[in-house]
Amino acid sequence: QVHLVESGGGLAQAGGSLRLSCTTSGNIFSINAMGWYRQAPGKQRELVAQITTGGSTNYADSVKGRFTISRDNAKNTVYLQMSSLKPEDTAVYYCFRTDELRAYWGQGTQVTVSS
Repeated sequence: QVHLVESGGGLAQAGGSLRLSCTTSGNIFSINAMGWYRQAPGKQRELVAQITTGGSTNYADSVKGRFTISRDNAKNTVYLQMSSLKPEDTAVYYCFRTDELRAYWGQGTQVTVSS
């Protein structure tokens, strides 16, 4: 059984920082990539960042230079370090993992950035 457990969301001021964590369990050798999507009210879910098992990363243009995704393989955990936060970063952030046959999602964690 695959599980994704997120933590680290909350409230930050514009220009501040937050770090999200996502720990996965179950069939870890089937993982192709992990990362984060986000969804703001009234908007479509969008990819924020992902990291493959080979270490390749990609980011949404809107977060490049501000967010960094990393992983700790020993802990089966992916991190999203968010810096220089903007009010437009406010959204529910969902951790995801893609395996050979399907994707899995975390429950989501709220990030709110005040101006």
